[in-house]
Order: sequence, then C-alpha cells, then structure tokens
Amino acid sequence: MNPLLHRLQPYPFEKLSLLLRSVTPPADRSAIDLSIGEPRHPVAPFIRQAMAQALDDGIARYPTTRGDIALRQAIASWLMGRFGVAGIDPERQVLPVNGTREALFSVAQAVAGGSNDAVVLMPNPFYQIYEGATLLAGAEPVYVAADAANGFLPNYAALPGSLLQRTKLLYLCTPSNPTGSVLSLPQLIEIIELADRYDFVIASDECYSEIWYDAPPAGLLQAAWQMQRYDFRRCLVFHSLSKRSNMPGARSGFVAGDATLLGEYFKLRTYTGCATPPFVQQAATVAWQDEQHVMANRDLYRQKLNDAMAILAPVCDIRPPEAGFYLWLPVPGGGERFAQQLFAHWHVTTLPGAYLGRCDQAGRNPGHDFIRVAMVAPPEQNREGILRIKACIETQSPSSSPSP
Repeated sequence: MNPLLHRLQPYPFEKLSLLLRSVTPPADRSAIDLSIGEPRHPVAPFIRQAMAQALDDGIARYPTTRGDIALRQAIASWLMGRFGVAGIDPERQVLPVNGTREALFSVAQAVAGGSNDAVVLMPNPFYQIYEGATLLAGAEPVYVAADAANGFLPNYAALPGSLLQRTKLLYLCTPSNPTGSVLSLPQLIEIIELADRYDFVIASDECYSEIWYDAPPAGLLQAAWQMQRYDFRRCLVFHSLSKRSNMPGARSGFVAGDATLLGEYFKLRTYTGCATPPFVQQAATVAWQDEQHVMANRDLYRQKLNDAMAILAPVCDIRPPEAGFYLWLPVPGGGERFAQQLFAHWHVTTLPGAYLGRCDQAGRNPGHDFIRVAMVAPPEQNREGILRIKACIETQSPSSSPSP
C-alpha cells in the first residue's frame, strides 16, 4: 500500500462516532443531527424535472471530462453576473467537476505533487480534504490559525519568507467552514499579491458563497479583476450546487480561473474518470441559470440564524456567521466534552471543534473550545435542536465530567 496513506488522520465523523459509541441517548427525545453540513431544504421542482427529462438519453452515453458547453456557458454567465467580472471563457476557464470535494483533493496532486519539499498552506480549523490532499501529494501541510485573536481569518502574510518560498498551493475557505468568517476584497487582493511575490497557486473554496446574511461575500476572481488581472493568473475558485441549490447528492460543482492552470489540471482529470453524468449536467445547467430558488433558500437560513441568535445569545458568547450555515459555538468545558453531554442528555449530535483543527507548536488546538452546529434541518427541528443546546449550556459547567 502507498505509505503516505498512513499519514492520513481519521475523518472528523469517524472520531465523532467513537466519541458517542458508548453513550446511550434518552429514548424519550427525538434524535436531531446537526453535525453534518448536508442541506435538507427541498430541491426546486424545476431542477428535479430537468434531471428527469435528461435521464433516458443521459444514462446511455459517456460524459466528456470538459462537460457540455451549455453547462460551462451557464457557469461562466453566473460567475460574471455574481462577481462583476467579464470575459470568462467557458472553453478554457471553466471546468465542471463531480462536487468540489474531489476537485479540492485532486488539485493538490496537480499543483503540489512531485516536489521534494513543497508546502501547502491552509486555515486552522479547516475542511479536512485540504490536509488529506496535501499529505497524499507528498507535501507538507502548514496550518495557519484562524481564531478570535485574528477575527477568525488566518494571516498568511505573517509567515516566514523561507516558508512562503516553498509554498506551492494555498487553500482559502471563504466563507469559512467552520467559522463563518469572510475574507474582504482588500484581503483577497493582499493574498493574490503574496502569491505573486512567492509564486504559488491559490485554491479558493467558495462553496458557501451564496448563503449570506447581510451582504454577498467577495470572491477571488472578483479580487483579481479589481487588480486588472484579466487572465486570473494563479487563481482558481471552487463552487458547488450542494449548498447553493440543496443538491449534495448530485455531486456537481466547477473550478474556474487561470486557463493555463486549468489546461494542465485537465490532463489529470482525463485520467481519473471523474466526468459528470449528462443528466446531472442538465440539472446543473438550469440551477446555475436561476436565482429565485437561491434567494428562497437564503431566506430560510436567515430565519434559522435569527432564531438561533435569539435563543443562544443570553447563555453564551455567540458570534453570528457572516455567511454559511454553521454556528461556531463556544461551549463550557470544551467542545468534545460538551458534544458528548449534549448527545447523552438531549439526543442532539454536533461536531467537536477540535476535530476540525490541529494543535500548534504550543499544543493548542483552535477548535478546542467550540462545537460546530450545522443549521441544515427544517426550521422547526432546527429550532428544537438549538433550544436543547441552550438547555445543555445552562446545565453544564467546566467541572462536570462526561457521561459514561
């Protein structure tokens, strides 16, 4: 077996399963799972209809790696309208992918693989695909703290020049999973300037960009355009329909940006057999062309966030996310202990924040004091889950010990 496989850490939900394995939740309370970021809002009927209509013909032919031109045109049009850029070439600057998870993984193999001492930068806490992709590319992951001290936004420019000179790839996550923080347009411009200085690629995971509460988040291509960098050099963005259109099972997203990078990345994708099925492409095409269902989806998340803030603000120091559907919630006694207590006494499942982070040189994990709450359930069930979290906070103290 590949010896690099031994460097992979267990996935967060594997750790969670072990944490809760010996705990029996109360039978008189219904189970509420707020641990996984799997949207449970309904899929718009017109999207379902488009997929059904394309199924008969689409299931009988191989898809191409580049995807249908109609889908790439729809994506390019959406990007230009959403982020105020122009001239995105659907032939060279857009590539459909089977969900951004596999694309975020494989881009590290294309960019950082094959180097002897390559570094890949990522926020801490983070989406664990960044780490796994880095390790299997044979590169070194460097975790850059995103905590209260820096507004939950990592400061990449503060890293030593010797480290930045070895950097091949930087993973951004804006809006952030799990903290809900958003990089501003000036901050994105500063990161592009840093990439210019040290010659590395930026992979911006923007999958939560359409779930926002006050203002639409800026994007990396938008920042490049502001700099009059019309070729989007060194910049790749990753978007998905999983969150925007409640289509996680469709596994449909795209990568866009630097045509030279995408041309090389395309070579890898032709070998890995990851082309999107034609009937999924058809559903994706109509989804990217419509904003009404996205607005309705966003309104539903806004309602749930307002409920959560009203319920939790009196009992904890809650910081509302700027975007995304996660609460990064500080809890008494640390996230792991609290998640176990919450499940044991209230039958609510959340994810300990430490499972999404890594310890720094001082042994501090920036996620230790938090749980991640995914506000994905229907409004009434979500509200009930938040009420149970409040009750658990009220009954817990740092000196309490976990249930057996």
